[in-house]
Amino acid sequence: MRVFIDFEASSLGKTSYPIEVAWVFEDGREQSYLIRPPERWTDWDPAAEAVHRIARATIERDGTPHDVVARRMVEALSGHDLFASAPSWDGKWLSALLRAAKLPRHALRLRDTDEAQRDGAAEILAPVVPREALGSVVEEVVRSATPDGDPEPPAHRALADARAELAAYRRVCAVARDRAAR
Repeated sequence: MRVFIDFEASSLGKTSYPIEVAWVFEDGREQSYLIRPPERWTDWDPAAEAVHRIARATIERDGTPHDVVARRMVEALSGHDLFASAPSWDGKWLSALLRAAKLPRHALRLRDTDEAQRDGAAEILAPVVPREALGSVVEEVVRSATPDGDPEPPAHRALADARAELAAYRRVCAVARDRAAR
């Protein structure tokens, strides 16, 4: 099953680390965690805090220990197709979380949400679109499912942003189903 994941982080610096993670399954099931960092994670950027509005004191007080979150992620997400809108950044933070919990850093792998959208549209359209035209029709469907003008800015909270990724995927699939029905 497809799963859309988002992280919020301490900064965008080299030593940044995840402070919040959420995932939403294609069927709507979801989970979200504030992540209590280990003591050795000290990087903190007030500018990042101004964006996500999560204080370091909040994650230290209310967060779930990083290793518990990492184990829960592996337990819940192994065997699923995982997608993120910024897989290079989210993958960095996923890897940091897994390594800190002494889990294999490649236990979970992220792909780009754009891939999920194209794959979902292709699955719907393949039975009704000739193979040689499928790629261009899929791209047309993805483009037409994307709102015109400025897209809604990310909320910079993990659950809201993961939900937005699922919603975008569902929009693409709805457009593909409409196209397939013609």
